[in-house]
Amino acid sequence: MVRSDPKESKGWVIPPEQNGNFVAHMEHVLDIYKRSFDPLYPVVCMDESPKQLISEKRTPIKASPGKPARHDYEYKRCGVCNIFIAFEPLAGKRLVKITERKTKQDWAFFLKDIDEQYQEAKKITLVMDNLNTHGPGSLYDTFPPDQAKSLWDRFDFVYTPKHGSWLNIAEIELNVLHGQCLNRRIDDIEIVRKEVSAWQNMRNNNTAQVNWQFTAENARVKLHRLYPTFGD
Repeated sequence: MVRSDPKESKGWVIPPEQNGNFVAHMEHVLDIYKRSFDPLYPVVCMDESPKQLISEKRTPIKASPGKPARHDYEYKRCGVCNIFIAFEPLAGKRLVKITERKTKQDWAFFLKDIDEQYQEAKKITLVMDNLNTHGPGSLYDTFPPDQAKSLWDRFDFVYTPKHGSWLNIAEIELNVLHGQCLNRRIDDIEIVRKEVSAWQNMRNNNTAQVNWQFTAENARVKLHRLYPTFGD
């Protein structure tokens, strides 16, 4: 018999059980993911993530036949940068921006970048986590009222429920970015920008898509514990 170690634990996003607000937001997001591709009404997922800038204290040893590359366990912290990503799953198109900070102004300017990428669209559905910077107030804190309102009107904001970030497809693409491009020590934000730009171009040229299959109907069966229960 295998016994678990009570000292072992792992951080996890645990959704609330029997919570009507959670499942309502979840099903809304899942219904949006069922939409067919429409360039006039694109569904775009947005997420952000920090990237620790780290430099080596000692020169790493390159890999050789039969031996993996090695680097010293000691390192030097060189600050943090922020990664914004906007990903249209059905089109296989993504936009990535590296900023020095993650303020409401940084987010507002990234929305402006997204808008410029979709000038032909009539309305952009933007799925994102419900962070305090992810709202129309950030637009008004960054741009004059007429510009803020004009930009806001270009989007339909859709928020994943609290503890439901796994519903954000952009999080999947961020994990791909970290695994393929940023899974090593990098000490300079400009190097991060250069590497991420090359990765973005490669993924866009390959039209790398995400085929989301999980639906609200699936959720009612597989995640039934999250739904409120009713007596006979």
